[in-house]
Amino acid sequence: MKILLLEDDVILNELICEYLEEECYKVDVCFDGFEAQTKAYSTRYDLYILDVNVPNITGFEFLKDIRDHQNNTPAIFITSLHTAKDLKEGFDCGADDYIKKPFELEELSIRINNIKRLYKIEDNNMTKISDDLSFDFINHSIISKNKTINISKKEAMVLNYFLTNQNKIISIDEICTNIWGYENSPVNATIRTYIKNIRNYIGEKYIVNIKGVGYRFNTI
Repeated sequence: MKILLLEDDVILNELICEYLEEECYKVDVCFDGFEAQTKAYSTRYDLYILDVNVPNITGFEFLKDIRDHQNNTPAIFITSLHTAKDLKEGFDCGADDYIKKPFELEELSIRINNIKRLYKIEDNNMTKISDDLSFDFINHSIISKNKTINISKKEAMVLNYFLTNQNKIISIDEICTNIWGYENSPVNATIRTYIKNIRNYIGEKYIVNIKGVGYRFNTI
């Protein structure tokens, strides 16, 4: 699981980063909102952990901006802002959780585990699609009964995005934003080819075309 941590307090940033790395997470750290925004536009993350009062761009502004650009990566705010108004603003920006400082690192771990459960993010990178069908993201393969199908890295990334957003309508633009960022995005026809290939691997019943809108991965 890859995490972007935005926290301008150097000591707290280091404490959180060390703790998360001990928990076997990969962590990129930022100390101001502009730096976080730059990383978010160029790198795919599984989770954002965000302070609010940081230099240049606040955590609220950062999250609202990436949500406006269809980036739906889960986000947890860690902040000293305690009022109901602050809490409402955080969730209105698109946060998935909100932790008030000071907090115990174990609490952060519990909340991360809840995000992983809600978004079906697996530490072993093996995701169950059905009783006889599994997806291994790290090795870019689909396991069907005793047969292993190797797929390309980009096909694996597209399938992984569908699996973490099941039963939700996803546009091609959203897939581009969350997988390719904002640089070197492929043409729409290329993404449709990836989706067609994935359907051939796992069966057409899972990925449904919503005409004029996008696609939906159905839980069977």
